[in-house]
Amino acid sequence: MVYVRQEFLPNLKQYKYSGVDHSLTSKYILKPFYTNVVIKCFPMSMAPNLITLSGFMFVVANFLTLLWYNPTLDQDCPPWVYYSWAAGLFMYQTFDAVDGTQARRTHQSGPLGELFDHGVDALNTSLEVLLFAGSQNMGQTWYTVTTLFASLCTFYVQTWDEYHTKTLTLGIVNGPVEGVLILVFVYALTGYMGGASFWQQSMLGALGVPKTLGIPDYIYELTFTQWYMVQGLVVLVFNTIESARNVIKARRARGDRSRGALLGLLPFFGTWLVIVAYLYLEPVIRTQHLVPFVMFAGIVNAYSVGQMITAHLVKLDFPYWNILILPLTFGVIDSLGPILQEHVGWASGWPSALGDGVYQVAFMFCLLGMAIGVYGSFVVDVIVTICDYLDIWCLTIKHPYVEPPANGKKKI
Repeated sequence: MVYVRQEFLPNLKQYKYSGVDHSLTSKYILKPFYTNVVIKCFPMSMAPNLITLSGFMFVVANFLTLLWYNPTLDQDCPPWVYYSWAAGLFMYQTFDAVDGTQARRTHQSGPLGELFDHGVDALNTSLEVLLFAGSQNMGQTWYTVTTLFASLCTFYVQTWDEYHTKTLTLGIVNGPVEGVLILVFVYALTGYMGGASFWQQSMLGALGVPKTLGIPDYIYELTFTQWYMVQGLVVLVFNTIESARNVIKARRARGDRSRGALLGLLPFFGTWLVIVAYLYLEPVIRTQHLVPFVMFAGIVNAYSVGQMITAHLVKLDFPYWNILILPLTFGVIDSLGPILQEHVGWASGWPSALGDGVYQVAFMFCLLGMAIGVYGSFVVDVIVTICDYLDIWCLTIKHPYVEPPANGKKKI
């Protein structure tokens, strides 16, 4: 399948990265560290995309330890596991930030770098949700599903914002900087406290707040994890509203209508309507096989984000359609039939083609396999197309930059 037609490829040469980072942590702490220390560890011959991919391997290693020690997301791991998660995530953040500096100093900046960087970040988001759920002993519950929704929504909205405003804007406190550092701290503290069960106690009680203050029991008994989720939902709503304001402002400045842009949020929320319906109708997936389903949902979101970034680079119309939602919609319709027959009447429903139990599990793994195949073909096709057109390589430097002579004359 062709994802980028030849007539749109000349737009790649008009690409110019635009990003604004208002984070004080990034400005005064991280960027000096990256520029003066970290970047010197990478040779000039190393491609920026290879740095990005290498950083992602730390997260993959973290995910493998999660599958080994805590596949059900509700068990305590050895302390060193949590420390390794903290170190791995910090290394991922460092490599992800340094790739841009490497691209500039090797003169390899271009649209492929932004596409590759966003694609890796999108995959990391769902894996990091599973790691965080494992660090909190959330288990295979709606808590993990809610955390996944908030994380994927934040990433989708940020990419939607960038598509319309043409600028990647990071606030004073943002996910790629402060959000990641908070997770690093949480992982390290989990290891220090001896396991994820620490977070399942009342936060106010653990902090020594007396019950005599008149705090209602349902608030006083909220765990650390539940307080985190409340805070996360508040931040999600704020960031979504702020991004919507940015898009409306940018569209109006160009003389475009804002309502069409806001419709770009519907694919995400429509997809999640189907996801929640499927998990509700098939509790066996939510309670026993949530990890592979989270990976499936993450790839669905990565595919949508990848389409948006590609459309941004070659100036295509906004991509509203995600084919990966079709089989999941079939799963919802298939599961809904027997319920309608049972509660409304036999004439209002239909028998399930998949049945329940092992067949639903097999269907879910088929969804994951199909998602990997479709997204993989998209990634390979777009990368190969861009590399062929720009005469570059993805993970190596095809045309190393040669510094011109100081006198301005060509060397013979």
